[in-house]
Amino acid sequence: MSKLESNIRQNLIINKLRRKPSTFGEICDFLDRESELQERNLRISLRTFQRDKLEIATHYHIVIDYDSSQQVYKIVEELHDEVKSRMLESFEIFNALNITDGISKYLHFEKRSPQATNNLNGIIHAIQNNFQIDFVYHKFWGSKPEQRKANPLALKEFRNRWYVVVQDTKDNAIKTFALDRRFSEFHATREHFIYPEGFSVENHFKNCFGIISPNDEKPLDIVLSFQPYQGKYIKTMPLHESQEILIDNEKELRIKLKICITFDFIKELLSYGTSMQVVEPTALILEIKEELKNTLKFYK
Repeated sequence: MSKLESNIRQNLIINKLRRKPSTFGEICDFLDRESELQERNLRISLRTFQRDKLEIATHYHIVIDYDSSQQVYKIVEELHDEVKSRMLESFEIFNALNITDGISKYLHFEKRSPQATNNLNGIIHAIQNNFQIDFVYHKFWGSKPEQRKANPLALKEFRNRWYVVVQDTKDNAIKTFALDRRFSEFHATREHFIYPEGFSVENHFKNCFGIISPNDEKPLDIVLSFQPYQGKYIKTMPLHESQEILIDNEKELRIKLKICITFDFIKELLSYGTSMQVVEPTALILEIKEELKNTLKFYK
């Protein structure tokens, strides 16, 4: 049995037990059906199942145990680690797309440039080993590309794009660069750097929306009111981890965020048009008004 089939089988077992605790016989029947559907050998013995349980616990931090009172297997512990969750999600997509030939006519992909993932491995290696990196970067507003040297600290994903968070060797400032066509001629040097003491990418972006860091600014209490239909989306896809629901009825969804006002955040709010109103603070209301006034000038 191939490693690919083992991964597919383990993924199926996780999904099966997430939906409902099951007996070993029910798990076998489920894998038999999937074997026919996917035209793969996903069938399992009790010995193989025990080995799969150990690998699932090791690789995905999901613990499966036997409930003797109900005679079923169930997930008893699951660490919601973002990396592990993304691995499972990516594998599910890969398996779905790889299940059969001639499936392209049933899929409609978003028209976008592919994610620039070709440098991810090299950057991760540099971060883990504290190697400085060299690259060329061309700003959207710059006249020509610039040679850069930096200490790579972390990778961040936002809006289907990857960014590398670095400490610039010129001024020691923390900066973010998009891994797209503007980022080129990358290589990891053999020069070591000292990772900034106490730096955490999670804390660095904790009080902001997007990839623009608020630096030393203090987060503000932001109160937003959404039309009911838009509110349904905001509840399922929160704007920020600090999101708190204040009012939720047939007239509005009102939420509170603790966040810094950045360019990314203002552009996000403007994208909601008439379905969103800023309630407070006054400073943000004035900024939104100014942006709308400037927009109207284009239509006079």
